[in-house]
Amino acid sequence: MKRIVFCDFDGTITTQDTFVKMMREFAPECARDLLPEIYALRLSLRDGIRQTLESIPSRRYGEILDFIRPEPRRSGFVEFLDFLDARNVPIVVVSGGLRGMVETVLGDVRSRILAIHAVEADTRGEYLRISSQFEGGTELVAKVKAIEHYAPEQAVAIGDSVTDLNMALHAPIVFARERLADYLEARDRPYFPWNDFFDIRDRLQQLWEI
Repeated sequence: MKRIVFCDFDGTITTQDTFVKMMREFAPECARDLLPEIYALRLSLRDGIRQTLESIPSRRYGEILDFIRPEPRRSGFVEFLDFLDARNVPIVVVSGGLRGMVETVLGDVRSRILAIHAVEADTRGEYLRISSQFEGGTELVAKVKAIEHYAPEQAVAIGDSVTDLNMALHAPIVFARERLADYLEARDRPYFPWNDFFDIRDRLQQLWEI
C-alpha cells in the first residue's frame, strides 16, 4: 500500500491516557512505582507494562472494560476517518494497551479501521496473562514492527507518549503532542504538533496535495 496511517490509541484517539488511568485504578502500586521509571526511559515498556498488567486479577477484566467505556474520542476523529476513506488511505491502530479497551472505545467506528495491534489479555488464569503479535526488544508492542509488516511507501505516525517514540523515529511523517513531542525535541527530530484530528487532517491535505 502506498500510504498508511499508524495511530496510537491512549491519549491520542482518546482525550487522555486511558491506559495510565486504568493502571492507576486497577494496579495503583505498580503504577506509582513503575510509571515514573518508564517515562524516564529507565524501565522498558515491555517489562513495566507486563509487570503491571499481570498483577491484575482476571476476574476484574470486565470491570476494566466497563471503566473505559465512557471515555470520549478526541475531536475530529470521525471526520479524519472520512478524509482517509475519501483518499483510500487505511488507518491501523497500534496501541501499547489492551485490545479490549481499544475496541470498546472505538465502538461503531471499529469497522473503519484496517487493523488493531495491541496487547492481548488471557483471562483463563487467576491473573491476566498478556502477549503481543509484535513483541520485541524493549517494547511489548513494537510499533516499528507493525509498520514493517505492512511495508507502506509512506507511513504516517500519530502519537503522544513514550510508547510511540520508536515509531516516531522510524516514520517519515510524524504528528506528536505532549511527552512524545518533548522526546522528539530532545533528539532534534522533526514533527508536526497537533491538538485534535482536524489539525492532522488539514496538514495531511496540504502535504498530499503538493
